[in-house]
Amino acid sequence: MEIAIYLVDRYLPDITQEELVALQQAAIAASKRYTVEGTPVRYLRTTFVPSESHCMSLFEAPNAKVVQEVNEAAQLPFTRIVEALDVPPQSPY
Repeated sequence: MEIAIYLVDRYLPDITQEELVALQQAAIAASKRYTVEGTPVRYLRTTFVPSESHCMSLFEAPNAKVVQEVNEAAQLPFTRIVEALDVPPQSPY
């Protein structure tokens, strides 16, 4: 089973830092449930841009449908889910 990275876009106006942490915990918990049940999915990280109410979460999963199901199971709002490339910095040495 091939695994890819997926970006989940969210528009979260007026979210508090506590609510953002709760969102993250819900994403982690739902991902773990799916993995335990046999569908590998891993929450990676979230970046939030307060001035735009824009939240971006990264997941590792076999397809976008699994990521959608995880977010729906966790009752997390999203505007879209797209495959993405997560490019970590590379050492020139």
